[in-house]
Amino acid sequence: HSALYVINKMLVRFDQVFTDDMRAQVEKNGKTIHEVLTVASLIERETDGQDQTTIASVIYNRLNNNDGGTYGYLQIDATIQYALPEHKETLTDADKAIDSPYNTYLYPGLPAGPICNPGMASLYAAMNPESTSYYYYALGDDGVHHFFRTYSEQQNFIASQERYQ
Repeated sequence: HSALYVINKMLVRFDQVFTDDMRAQVEKNGKTIHEVLTVASLIERETDGQDQTTIASVIYNRLNNNDGGTYGYLQIDATIQYALPEHKETLTDADKAIDSPYNTYLYPGLPAGPICNPGMASLYAAMNPESTSYYYYALGDDGVHHFFRTYSEQQNFIASQERYQ
């Protein structure tokens, strides 16, 4: 199949699953479909499979920067991975300094666009984030994300986890 055929199939499928009600909700919330898809893709790449709406809350809290001290920087590792030529197990400071419109360490706000094809749970979460005061999260040794209001809470948690040693 040609690239055009494949892209057309993807667009037709998107129109099937992203309903008129969903489009109306996006508009009512003052967002664009591009923004929602981008947030949903970040959630998709970051989720442990059960925390989509909480991750969505962290993303929106950081974007809105309501006293979280993040200044609109998302600092999501998955956006760096997207910008790199190949996946790395651990990102370096040099990786986090790569000049890319997908680098959410270097540039505040959303990256240039989606970093993957999000599933319905992530799309739902991007449109219906949990209401929290979290600005940070980290994956624990238990395989699930733990959420924090402050950077120091997150850093204390990370220091207690073997996976980060």
